[in-house]
Amino acid sequence: MTKHTTSDTKGKPTGSSITPQMSVSADETTGQDDGPKTETGVLYLGVDLGTSRTSVAASNGQRVTLSSHVGYPKDVVSRKLLKKEVLFGDEAVHHRLSCNFYRPLAAGVLKLSNNKTDDVEGNMKAAADLIREIIRQARPRKDELVYAVIGVPAQAAIHHKDAIVKAARESVDSVMLCSEPFSVAYGLDMLDDVLVIDIGAGTTDLCRMHGAIPTEEDQVTSGKAGDFIDNLAFELIKKAHPEAQFTINMVREAKERGSFVNDVNDKAIVKWPNKEGRPTDFDVTKELKEACRAIVPDIVAGLRKLVSSYDAEFQKRMLQNVVLAGGGSLLRGLDRLIEEDLQQYGGGKVTKVHEPVFAGANGALKLAADMPEDYWKEVK
Repeated sequence: MTKHTTSDTKGKPTGSSITPQMSVSADETTGQDDGPKTETGVLYLGVDLGTSRTSVAASNGQRVTLSSHVGYPKDVVSRKLLKKEVLFGDEAVHHRLSCNFYRPLAAGVLKLSNNKTDDVEGNMKAAADLIREIIRQARPRKDELVYAVIGVPAQAAIHHKDAIVKAARESVDSVMLCSEPFSVAYGLDMLDDVLVIDIGAGTTDLCRMHGAIPTEEDQVTSGKAGDFIDNLAFELIKKAHPEAQFTINMVREAKERGSFVNDVNDKAIVKWPNKEGRPTDFDVTKELKEACRAIVPDIVAGLRKLVSSYDAEFQKRMLQNVVLAGGGSLLRGLDRLIEEDLQQYGGGKVTKVHEPVFAGANGALKLAADMPEDYWKEVK
């Protein structure tokens, strides 16, 4: 168990002894400051900060999700057209040609590359604005303290965690980070002898639960997830149908409509323009299926690693509790493919969460609400 500390604007150290997480003091925040706040008025938030979608579940009953995109009008003409200073979600995607367009999260963490082509400052601003918007949509009262738990990839590097905390400072009074698969398990009350597979856009995170906060050894992360499928499908379709005109967003839409990994007879037919611009039907079933199946080997390898290194006495019980979460859990037939592979361990049972969009946010909210009051006071 580790302890992360920060300092508030008065030089006073803040911190927490819960792992995996970090905390920010109320003294450090500048947002949500329109009125006096009291400890009797606390809004708890669970946030799933994803590469593709960001979701929030709040203790006041609000639940909101939006795609993780932010757009800023490029010039005076675009500002006149859009009548906004910043756009979020699908609206930002729709008007991306009129905007400085950001998808600030990569592999579930902020884009902080040293590559000179990356706009690090712009990504930080976009992430802060995205968090502010999702919290605004949770409708906090002006007199409420806002305590948030934010789910991040299982093995996010420490400097990425710092960046997420920094981006959240303006919108919350205190924040804790936890791994996304852990928040899913916590929300389902499945805390013992459970394997969680959380498939997002940027990463696939596997977490082994054994009745305690998971350590680094209990978690495995793969970069093969939703974005990997989209990019591979794009290349496969381009090779198979060179006469088709399409973008990565069009491929993503086709995948979300007809994604499957099993050998069903369903067809994925898309109507895209050909080289002459004429709408044409293209059968992309084979290419989508191949791309979707490409993430399975890494998932299976991660399961093997987590199961084989677990206490032999409890391995069989854990294999009966494998949970698929995240947007990737919607891939039809993925649960059956994993079960087939688990036969070599004597069999297993794979189930899917009922609400893949909100499972992580629901668990993060429950964790926030369950934290002792003394904890939140300690980190101020």
